[in-house]
Amino acid sequence: MREFLRLVWNEAEKIYRKKRLAIVILILLVLIPMFVYAQYKEVQTLVERLGTSDWRVALQQQIIDTQNRLNSSRIPEDWRNWLKIRMEQQQYYLEHDINPNAPGAPTFVREFMERGINLFIPLLVMIVAIDIVSGERSEGTIKLLLTRPVRRWKILLSKYVTMLLYISLLILLVGIISYLIAGVVFGYSGWNMPVLTGFVVENGSLNTEFVHLVPQWKYILMAFGLGWFVSVVVGTISFMVSVLIRSTPAAMGIMLASLIAGGILSEFATAWEQAKYIYSVNLDLTDYLSGQMPPLEGLTMSFSLINLAAWALASFVVAFMVFTRQDMLN
Repeated sequence: MREFLRLVWNEAEKIYRKKRLAIVILILLVLIPMFVYAQYKEVQTLVERLGTSDWRVALQQQIIDTQNRLNSSRIPEDWRNWLKIRMEQQQYYLEHDINPNAPGAPTFVREFMERGINLFIPLLVMIVAIDIVSGERSEGTIKLLLTRPVRRWKILLSKYVTMLLYISLLILLVGIISYLIAGVVFGYSGWNMPVLTGFVVENGSLNTEFVHLVPQWKYILMAFGLGWFVSVVVGTISFMVSVLIRSTPAAMGIMLASLIAGGILSEFATAWEQAKYIYSVNLDLTDYLSGQMPPLEGLTMSFSLINLAAWALASFVVAFMVFTRQDMLN
């Protein structure tokens, strides 16, 4: 056990020396203020347009805008269904006197995770995961590591455990940095604000039978838990690609293409039912919390969780089989 912990510590030192974590923190410190400012300007523009900061007036105006868009005959049927469900949710919030976007840093943290779970957070994970094996192969340092009297599976497992620790730290940093920066603009209160969850989309219509109130802190914990799970899945797949592909840029290109493909398929391949089995189509797990319409028919929370878990397990097995049997020295 002590030997394994030393291996993990050694891998953590490599990540630190390569300044991967510092790069991620720098990205967050640069981009999050931009996101905060963009949301602030959006709120200010809405207040100026409506002449009031009353959230009820703003929500009523959004409902009216949606109704006007639905009157257009040029809207595709899938987009029309999404707008109807969104309008029904807004009407539900209005009828129950609950502000879905009350200002505050906790609200920003919640929305940041909801919007970043399918691409932004996975990209931060890939910065480390995609290089963890391929980087050492391309630099030749893997030879030194494999000449040590340690079983190969232990070496690879130490790298995987280090990646999991990095992912956990990353999710924590995303929450802390976004909260601290957003609080300067929006204030730090709002943890106990009520949030509605439990919306279910069935056959193109909104089912509110299971809707219930939860405090925002609990909703944020659920959202970040799903974000951590998605990050582990993407990290495990990136880990496998890092084992299979010697070149880090090539491995990064493969993973980036697969992530982007998920978003494209969600938009343009709605009639292709088998697309739901592609892992990147299932990354928007927080949509199930907020009750968004799934991009493809047949997608549910349980299906997406099982699908992603299967991808992660298969990637984990393939990575270990290849690493323990393949000639990694040439």
